[in-house]
Amino acid sequence: MSRTCELTGKAVQSGNNVSHANNRTRRKFLPNLCNVTLISDSLGQRYRLRVSAYALRSVEHRGGLDAFLLKADAAELSQRARLLKRQIAKKATEAAAS
Repeated sequence: MSRTCELTGKAVQSGNNVSHANNRTRRKFLPNLCNVTLISDSLGQRYRLRVSAYALRSVEHRGGLDAFLLKADAAELSQRARLLKRQIAKKATEAAAS
């Protein structure tokens, strides 16, 4: 399992440790990933996702998983999140039609 957020695509970044003597050695900056269960209101199901703390705050700010996914760019989402986005969009169009 890669160290990547399923909703925002935030992944490992690389940089340098810089000592007092200005020696530089390579290091990794890991994203703050959390295993969470999010509920889809339109589908009425729970989904376990591995998301960053930043993404979790964004989901809450936008008003839930459904609103976040409908507004999110598909290129940033994982394969599972893209499938979930398509299901939510399909359900939303069915609800609007009836």
